[in-house]
Amino acid sequence: MGILNVTPDSFSDGGQFLDPQIAIAHAGDMAAQGADMIDIGAESTRPYGGMMPVTAADEKTRLAPVLPAVAARGVPVSIDTLKAEIAAWALDQGAVIVNDVWGLQRDDAMAPLVARRGVPVIVMANRESADASLDIIAEVSNFFARSLEIAERADISRAQIVLDPGIGFGKTQEQSITCIARLAAFKRFGLPLLLGASRKRFINSVVPSKPDERIGGSIASHLLAIENGAQIIRVHDVAETVQALKIAAAIKGAR
Repeated sequence: MGILNVTPDSFSDGGQFLDPQIAIAHAGDMAAQGADMIDIGAESTRPYGGMMPVTAADEKTRLAPVLPAVAARGVPVSIDTLKAEIAAWALDQGAVIVNDVWGLQRDDAMAPLVARRGVPVIVMANRESADASLDIIAEVSNFFARSLEIAERADISRAQIVLDPGIGFGKTQEQSITCIARLAAFKRFGLPLLLGASRKRFINSVVPSKPDERIGGSIASHLLAIENGAQIIRVHDVAETVQALKIAAAIKGAR
């Protein structure tokens, strides 16, 4: 899953793709490099704070020149949002997946929308703030259980649900590392797992680095995530990650 942020304030690439033509071209590049889907967001969720909430109208203004054009190219598009109104609009414009960064727990209209449209939904675990005292695996598991209850009540098919532990979101840097290390714990739900560690700050806690200097840490995290059960990885650096995945697969195949 390639990341396309049409935002001024995303932690890693804020402002780089505000120009619609640059954004559309970047989506095309990611697809050509091997991205199976493009995740487009117009409101920064900045997992470590400092996000600037925007209105639904602002999100649509940012998305309108980009999302339909990317979807028209034939690459599956997911909409990264916490608003059901934006998810509905994006689906009307060609998106085929909803990536709810609050796991069906923030907007009461989201679960009914997903059920009505019959589309896949990514349920990401989130918290308002980090708490170092928590057993983060238990906390994320409880979040998923609540989300799945909401999904069941709304009649969302389990076959349409993907779980994402939300690396960095309401988690300390150590907790983010733990979620990757123990990702297999979430396989008990019997659902596909998505993991997005791309350029996240926990990398800086191990090797001090700026976001655009964290490609190596991102790739290491994603290779280990796949070893631990992830089936989708969400990345900024598609070409480098695809190369790493192919080499890892070739080496495994030669064992």
